[in-house]
Amino acid sequence: MKRHLLLLLVFLTAIQPLRADEGMWLPALISQRIADMQAKGFKLSAEDVYSVNQASLKDAVVLFGSGCTGELVSDEGLLFTNHHCGYSYIQRHSSVDHDYLKDGFWAMNRNEELPNPGLTVSFLERMEDVTSAVLKGYGPSMSEAQRDSVVRANSAALTKAATADGKGLRASVEALYYGNQYFLFVFRVYRDVRLVGAPPSSIGKFGGDTDNWMWPRHTGDFSIFRIYADKDNNPADYSADNVPYRPKKSFKISRAGVKEGDFTFVYGCPGSTKEYAMSEDVRYVSEVSDPQKIALRTLRLDNMKKHMGESPAVRIQYSSKAASVSNAWKKWQGEAKGIDKNDVVNVKRDYERRFSEWAKGTRYDGLVEKLGELFARRNPYYLAYEYYTETARTIELLSFASSLRNAYPDADAVHSVAESFFKDYYQPIDEENFVAVMDAFDKKMPDEFKPAWFKDKLAELGSIEALRDYVFKGSLLTDKAGVMALTADDKDKVAVDPALEMYDAFYRWYYDELRPVINGVNSEISLAYRDYMQGQMDFEKDKAFYPDANLTLRVAYGHVEGYSPADGVYYYPVSTLKGIIEKDNPDIFDYDIPQKLRDIYAEGGYESQPVCFLATNHTSGGNSGSPVINADGNLIGINFDRVWEGTMSDIVFDPEICRNISLDIRYLLFCIDRIGNASYLFDEMNFAD
Repeated sequence: MKRHLLLLLVFLTAIQPLRADEGMWLPALISQRIADMQAKGFKLSAEDVYSVNQASLKDAVVLFGSGCTGELVSDEGLLFTNHHCGYSYIQRHSSVDHDYLKDGFWAMNRNEELPNPGLTVSFLERMEDVTSAVLKGYGPSMSEAQRDSVVRANSAALTKAATADGKGLRASVEALYYGNQYFLFVFRVYRDVRLVGAPPSSIGKFGGDTDNWMWPRHTGDFSIFRIYADKDNNPADYSADNVPYRPKKSFKISRAGVKEGDFTFVYGCPGSTKEYAMSEDVRYVSEVSDPQKIALRTLRLDNMKKHMGESPAVRIQYSSKAASVSNAWKKWQGEAKGIDKNDVVNVKRDYERRFSEWAKGTRYDGLVEKLGELFARRNPYYLAYEYYTETARTIELLSFASSLRNAYPDADAVHSVAESFFKDYYQPIDEENFVAVMDAFDKKMPDEFKPAWFKDKLAELGSIEALRDYVFKGSLLTDKAGVMALTADDKDKVAVDPALEMYDAFYRWYYDELRPVINGVNSEISLAYRDYMQGQMDFEKDKAFYPDANLTLRVAYGHVEGYSPADGVYYYPVSTLKGIIEKDNPDIFDYDIPQKLRDIYAEGGYESQPVCFLATNHTSGGNSGSPVINADGNLIGINFDRVWEGTMSDIVFDPEICRNISLDIRYLLFCIDRIGNASYLFDEMNFAD
């Protein structure tokens, strides 16, 4: 009975306009949502949010690196993002003697700001619907391959024309709604980005993996960078002559705080969602893919944490690696549980039954059944591919062997690759991970989904441990001095190295046996999904559809609100410094706060110092570091996470339980002042109140 009531509820809500709190909307089309936003309390206009004719909020938001968001908070290029977004750069500057991860880093003047080779920030210049231009020349009699050729050629012409001025411009044409619509995105990319400040990890990562994706949260998840440009404010490579970037727009900072019910607005670059996926696609994720990947990553994390707990040097080397492995590991757990708890697969099956009934006699007739058959063909191969990515491809020595081959025989390139690799490499971890994940690969994968080399080598050597020894003891590449001494005359030695032998065997297996099947079926799935997406729009003409996330700039709006994760439990939407002190435990690494913070709290008057807050904004990976804005358009927080029970929001958004977690901007300011003693930074910020 409960399930039937749930299905009825989903059906009734499906035929109503989309709830305001769900959705990742294109800024260029925000005029379609602005009335609803204003009805919810927003005080700005659509032109204030996105404009190509005047400075707007979009000009204060950047894609930070290749997978996070950041925001400008001064007219001198000062930028806020998450600590975990800047983590790898902080780690690269760290050593046992200068442990910026442990102690934090604060530049006391601009000469002390640290450059970060390879780090970029990208400003969106404009976006526009180019569907007709992309499909120009396409006719209904063309094959899908011919259509793809037309799309690629037209997209290349559009991006070339859009980047003609050559001043750091990058453009891409992105397919939305599974290829039913195309948008051109034009970015200006800045390449000189310097580290200004970061709190100790005991603040920036407070709670560590234990609290990750959880509420209540007490993490000061922020880091501070500055963008530099040439004297004409154009992108430039790092140079001592560069000057702070002058943005078109920067955010004013509100210190007024938040309370339950306040309007919130997230402006950022969500990474990837599949809100319109069909049931078999979702079932594979929750019942097969997520559980298998969780188990494999658990093996690796256990090994990493054991060694990190035994050595400060190894902790520094593997902090960023472990955090990267752990983040998706825990997210997948919440995602699978959320899909199961909300009975998403059955809800989607019910929707598909109604869609199929409606589709009879139309061009969508039989589409659901076709998609189901395609996934049944693809999934065994896709599972083998996922096992490959979570096993053989995670062995650090194998990846190094491939990188070294690409650099060889250029001595400078070899030395650069080797220095980068060995700086953060601890062989005992890699060897233990090898045994753990390759043993799982051997036991879980059917023989028909194993490389012939792997089966033959295992039969020859007798065990995974012996295979490990064959690779690690036989490789020249485990010895840094030996690698540094390689010359062009050592070509034959490098070519037959067992680490490279294993890398190539698995890669060829993937490339020759898995990839053709996966790509072939995925092409059919993409075509069917394009029809299914259009069919859903025709089926539900009164529903407001938003495109799935693809790391392009989006707007999400909602309000501050707590939630009830279980019967009899309600989480309030604001956490405070008092909660940090309650969790503080010097014997547990994730909860051992700086003594300075304890001393400040002991002064009294800081019990209610805000730390984090919850809201109902629809966010995803890539929204990390996104500005959270109030009704007046002022910065009140920095988005950094979602609640564990709601991580299935990449597939289905439940307004009762999906919440984004944000750092309260007042805690960031508190840390700059009291922890970093860097209040001079306030002089360049603009405060709204």
